[in-house]
Amino acid sequence: MNSQLLKNYFTGLQERIVSTLEVFDGQKFRRDAWGRGTSCVIEEGEFFERGGVNFSHVTGDKMPASATAHRPELAGRKFEALGVSLVLHPRNPYCPTSHANVRCFIATAEGEEPVWWFGGGMDLTPYYGFEEDAVHFHRICRDALAPFGADVHPRYKKWCDDYFFLKHRNEPRGIGGVFFDDLNEGSFDRCFGLTRAVGDAFLPAYLPILERRREMTYGERERDFQAYRRGRYVEFNLVWDRGTLFGLQSGGRTESILMSLPPLVKWRYDWHPQPGTEEARLYTDFLRPRDWV
Repeated sequence: MNSQLLKNYFTGLQERIVSTLEVFDGQKFRRDAWGRGTSCVIEEGEFFERGGVNFSHVTGDKMPASATAHRPELAGRKFEALGVSLVLHPRNPYCPTSHANVRCFIATAEGEEPVWWFGGGMDLTPYYGFEEDAVHFHRICRDALAPFGADVHPRYKKWCDDYFFLKHRNEPRGIGGVFFDDLNEGSFDRCFGLTRAVGDAFLPAYLPILERRREMTYGERERDFQAYRRGRYVEFNLVWDRGTLFGLQSGGRTESILMSLPPLVKWRYDWHPQPGTEEARLYTDFLRPRDWV
């Protein structure tokens, strides 16, 4: 296990994604080094209303509660966590929000072997649904995981559907993708390879969708619905997301953790879209688990 090897991959991935998105948007990301990582953030870009691609390398003398919830035997150990996390909020409502992260966690105790595991994934949160976009995103996810076993993609797709679910709303956050955590099956090289495959697949999965939709015209109605649906995104991140909790509990930088929140959001009391509208179609056709590929 080589922390420098991990760091080199994660920082390289961050730079590749940021450089590509800068060309796509036409505006530079702000690169903000803060001691235990670098946050690359764009606000009021030509295309992205807000987005962030963050690298962090956090260490501590005691595992945060969010990290030991599924591993209570590791409570009290020192830890090291490093990875890349990103969230991108386009301005155009026909372009979906997307989230991705890849990470490695190492827990140590004197006189014992280090315990390591990987986690990550990516998912898509559309405001207006397009079948070809959903199929494309899920196909790239499937193909990225295919070399690691025929059973891996179905398991990680279901894990994503189950994880990105607002239990208090009984509603999916979006159309899923893949998600995995606590990965230490087989060798370190295999697990690191799988994690790299997911990280490397993000741009091919997401960017073609943005290129296809970026010129679609929209108005106040579409922006209003986008702001309403963004409220669900905020609710998930602040109520259910383990990554948000870990970041705050581990002494992470609050600005970098909460850059995932969209800049404009609305909530309404007991509102539902009119049947037969494109807004209603998001709920009936897309916000439910489906085998897209």
